[in-house]
This record gives sequence, structure tokens and C-alpha cells, in this order.
Amino acid sequence: MADEIELKTAPADFRFPTTNQTRHCFTRYIEFHGCFAAKGESNECERFAKYYRSFCPGEWVERWNEQRENGTFPGPL
Repeated sequence: MADEIELKTAPADFRFPTTNQTRHCFTRYIEFHGCFAAKGESNECERFAKYYRSFCPGEWVERWNEQRENGTFPGPL
């Protein structure tokens, strides 16, 4: 039998109690990039990356990455 694949998503975060996860997505994206800026590539930062990747639509992430590169990102980094 083939190896089983375990699928996970980010754990529940009680700062975001509703089903609309837009703010959760944005916050996790900011947390990842703040961690990455402070610590570089570390396992601690990687968990934030997994979280925002599980919540955020790819189109948003692409746009935010472009905005960060252009210096026009609306959030704190």
C-alpha cells in the first residue's frame, strides 16, 4: 500500500472567529515576512509561510509580493 499523505491547514486562531478568513490571511502573510526579515530562513518562520499559503488565494500573494518589491505594500513589514 502506498504511503499515506497527511494534509493539514493552519490551526484555529481565536483572533479570527468568523468564517471570513481575509484578515487571517493578511495577518499570517505579514507575520511571515516580519519573521523572515528578523530571522531569515528559519523553521519558526516556515510555519507562518504554511499558514498564509493555506489561507490566501495565490492571486493575492502574487499581488502583495509585487507590491513589496515596488515598495507600495499597504501593510507593515
